Amino acid sequence: MAAPEQLPPPPEGSKPLSALLNGIAQATYYGNADITEELLRGQLYPEAAPEEFRALRAKMSGLLQSIASADMDLNQLEAFLTAQTKKQGGITSEQAAVLAKFWKNHRVKIHESLINRSRWDSSLKTMSWRVDLKSQSRHMDQINTPVAIVEMELGKSGQESEFLCLEFDEAKLSQMLKKLSEVEESMTGLTQTT
Repeated sequence: MAAPEQLPPPPEGSKPLSALLNGIAQATYYGNADITEELLRGQLYPEAAPEEFRALRAKMSGLLQSIASADMDLNQLEAFLTAQTKKQGGITSEQAAVLAKFWKNHRVKIHESLINRSRWDSSLKTMSWRVDLKSQSRHMDQINTPVAIVEMELGKSGQESEFLCLEFDEAKLSQMLKKLSEVEESMTGLTQTT
């Protein structure tokens, strides 16, 4: 029986490149403002000229952005990186291997970061409702009429929530339900395949 095949040790240049990709991800996708170009160059490529490092960082940032914005699966990634290695001024096969390994380990986290950043504003976390009878009002004819009380919890992930409380009489509730029905029809129309 043959001995299990061992992978060759990674090239010496792969550790700084892997750390550079981590630094780019920290600064670009994970919101770590402490990661600067100067810090990365000083820690990872101190012997490189500033222009040389800037070019490498820009190339890796661009590749990572292309990979992340397409949310490439492993087959797409392999095809993309192969094309990049054959391209004039592209990347080496060692750099492609480091990029592939990095993307395998960070794909989910970067994807979640992009989704969270793409949300316009707060999202609806929870909603509760109840129906009450009005017991006080400026006008006598409004006493003992039903009202719907709707409470919504709005917020962004990791931030404190805001609460919105709405009161609807029967006419306003019907109007809102009609609008929501129109939204539902529009969404259904867009998602139906013909």
